[in-house]
Amino acid sequence: MKKIGLGIIGLGYIGKVHLRHSLKLANANLVAVSDISKRALKNARESGVKKTYTDYEQLLKDPEIDAVIIALPTHLHLQCTKKAAEEKKHIFLEKPIARNVTEAQEIISAAKKNSVKLMIGYPLRFNPTFRNVKDKIRSGTLGDVEIAHAVNIGSGPFFHREQDYAPTPVPEWWFNKELTGGGVLVDLGSHMINLLRWYFGEIIDIKSHLGYRFNFDFEDSATCLARFESGTLGVISLGWFSHVTNVQVELFGTVQHAKTQHRAPNPLLTAAQMLTMGRSEFFESHLTELQHFVNCITQDSSLSSSGEDGLRDLEAISSAYRNQIQLAEKPSDV
Repeated sequence: MKKIGLGIIGLGYIGKVHLRHSLKLANANLVAVSDISKRALKNARESGVKKTYTDYEQLLKDPEIDAVIIALPTHLHLQCTKKAAEEKKHIFLEKPIARNVTEAQEIISAAKKNSVKLMIGYPLRFNPTFRNVKDKIRSGTLGDVEIAHAVNIGSGPFFHREQDYAPTPVPEWWFNKELTGGGVLVDLGSHMINLLRWYFGEIIDIKSHLGYRFNFDFEDSATCLARFESGTLGVISLGWFSHVTNVQVELFGTVQHAKTQHRAPNPLLTAAQMLTMGRSEFFESHLTELQHFVNCITQDSSLSSSGEDGLRDLEAISSAYRNQIQLAEKPSDV
C-alpha cells in the first residue's frame, strides 16, 4: 500500500513534536516541512527531512504530499487551511480550529467543498487514561455521572519556555487578543470542553467567570459551569498562573467515581525516553492521534475529532464568553 505523503507547516513547539512523530509512522512518509525560521528548517534537515520551504504555499503545491499538519498560530489557520483544501490536501489542524465561529465555519466549508478530511488535534482523546474513563462511562460502571470536574492549569504562554535551560522569548502573537481569539478559555478550554463533550454529549448551557491576575487584555484564568445533554453538570477550571501543570478529570457517579491525571513531563525523563525509544510517554498520545489521522486517510474512515467537533467546542467557548458571572473582587493584600 502506498504511504501517505505528509507535510508539516509550522515548526514551533508542537510542530517539532509532530515532526519527530511523523518520522515514525509506518504508513506515512514525511516529505517536507515549512517554517519562516531558517534554524528550524536546518534542524528539520538534520532530522532527515529532505525538502524544506520558507513559503508554505510552495509546500502545498508539492505533488508528493497527500496531507498536511498545520501547527501555525490561530490567526493563520483560516488562510492556510483554505489553501491546503484547494490543493486537495487532507488536513490535521491544531486546536483551536479558529479564532471565532465564523472562521471555523469557513474552514469546514472549504474542506467539504474540496472533499478533503479535516481533523482537529485533541490528544487527550488518545491518552490511555482518559480513554479508560470513556470506557467506564460507556459501560455504566460509574452509574449516572452527576458532576464532572475538569482541570487544566499550567503556565500558559510560558510553558514552552520552561522546557529549556535558558529563557526563550515568547512569540508576540500570544499576547494579542485579536490574533489568538481569547485567552486561557480558548487555549486550554478547547481541550477540556472537547473531552467532556466526548464523554457526555453536547453542551446545552454554559456560563463562565474570568480572571485577570496578570492584567492582560484577555483572561488568564477561567471557571465554567456547563450542563451537558446527558444531564451531567460540568465544572471546568482553567489557568495560566501555575508553574506546576495539572490536567485531570474527576467524575462523580451514582455508583462509583473516577479520577485521572495527565502529568507534565520531566525534562530528564523525556530526554532519556527520546534517546532510547525515539518518543516519550508524555507525548505518546500525540503520536497516536497522528497515526489515527493517517489511518483514516488510507482506510477512508471517520475521524475521531472532526472539524465539526472543533466548531462545537468554539461555539461553547463563545457562549461562555457571552454568559459571564460576576463575583466579588479578589481581596487586596494587606
